[in-house]
Amino acid sequence: MKKEGEEPFKKKKEGDEKKGWSEIRLAVEELSLVKHEKVVSTLVFLSVSNLLLQVLDKIGPTMAVLRQDIQRNIERLQELYVSDPSRYSSLAEILKKEVSEGTARKAESHARAMLWLTRSMDFSIAVLERLEKNSELSLVQVVEDAYKDTLKPWHGWISSAAYKIALKLIPERKIFISLLMGKGQDYNMMKADIQNLVPLLQPLLNESHALLVEIDVGQGLVIFMIVHSPTSFCKLSSAYISLELSFLLCKSNHLGLW
Repeated sequence: MKKEGEEPFKKKKEGDEKKGWSEIRLAVEELSLVKHEKVVSTLVFLSVSNLLLQVLDKIGPTMAVLRQDIQRNIERLQELYVSDPSRYSSLAEILKKEVSEGTARKAESHARAMLWLTRSMDFSIAVLERLEKNSELSLVQVVEDAYKDTLKPWHGWISSAAYKIALKLIPERKIFISLLMGKGQDYNMMKADIQNLVPLLQPLLNESHALLVEIDVGQGLVIFMIVHSPTSFCKLSSAYISLELSFLLCKSNHLGLW
């Protein structure tokens, strides 16, 4: 028989335990709860976006411009979700609404917010992966390589110029790593958290990209992925293009035809 107040105390204890967790471990926990779900939950998408935003914060004021964009896009999606949580419980429903209204490609659409949040998460996970796999690389090299592979192709000259200036302000690798680690964590524990996060986050990103490519919010996203990231393209669901076209494109890449 439970004693009075036992359950609240248990919940409080669990909350206290997580208080010292790193953002990476919290993201792993969040994604572990929904890893078998096929539909991308808006709430989970926003939660993980917020956690990865806090990871970028640890790089310092260098990421200020990117941070502002991410924050603005999170708030835009969050406002819509809060207005009717049951209706907008999944990203697919949000896109369906804007496609039917003909507003999906507009600059201030929620589809655009989702697009840039997905790209920002691509960048964040690329930074963490390189940090974990390449112990010899400086943080400047890690960030620069991740930026080239994820955000740079979509940035205009103003954003690219701002990024080049920001690179000069990036802290040392060991300082960033110490900020990433949670209470009581060491370097190996942090690496293990990153290794757990990547396979959990990748399906969410793949599905998000697939939804966006289906309506081509980025106007040219399909062509870009085929040319610049064929491996990622071939991993995505073929629901947004014909099975025959998907097979031919991926097969030609495998044969080295492009």
